[in-house]
Amino acid sequence: MSRAFENLLDSRRSTRAFTPDPVPRGAIERMCRAARRAPSGANLQPGRFHVLTGSALRKLVAALQDAQKKNTPHASEYTYFPTPLPAELKARQRAAGYALYTALGIERRDIEARRAQFSRNYAFFDAPVGIVVTIRRDMGKGCFMDLGMSLMSFLLSAEDQGFGATGIGALANYGPVAHNHLHLPDDEMVVCGIAVGVADETAPENQFRTARATLEEFTSFRGFD
Repeated sequence: MSRAFENLLDSRRSTRAFTPDPVPRGAIERMCRAARRAPSGANLQPGRFHVLTGSALRKLVAALQDAQKKNTPHASEYTYFPTPLPAELKARQRAAGYALYTALGIERRDIEARRAQFSRNYAFFDAPVGIVVTIRRDMGKGCFMDLGMSLMSFLLSAEDQGFGATGIGALANYGPVAHNHLHLPDDEMVVCGIAVGVADETAPENQFRTARATLEEFTSFRGFD
């Protein structure tokens, strides 16, 4: 691994606060091209990126916020977490949430403040660019793996160009709302969103980093004696 690539991986983080500076279309196109160069089984290249900015993004955010106000039931078309969540994974989830809320000064029992922060997912964290990522409903689980590699390629391209970004899995909770608002084809389902912009380096939510498992926790080696 080259030092430049290792530094790129180390510097990438989930950005949840942005400046109002616009992102040039050419920069987003470069990110999308990087996403499409990710490995793909049988070269199916699953996934589509619906990119919004300006009034188009504001209208989608308004539709999502309206769904929240009306307490529209969540309707994700796929499962994200195992049920029940194993204790070791629950601990990681709690640690990540604790790090975020601590950075924001939100107390553990301040449920309203936590809900308000979570609702910012549906405003794409006020980023100037919001992307709705979809996949064909008839794709198998392996294609979600391929789409994940596309998403990582996109995020690394954003980091390489000096922009902040974060994936928004919560968007799938209101997938049908986004689907209907954007008049997407019937055979597409909403997988997640992406927020892209210039990171606000002064924002406390951009100051913390989540921990990663040690090498010993997630690897085994054989035949290297």
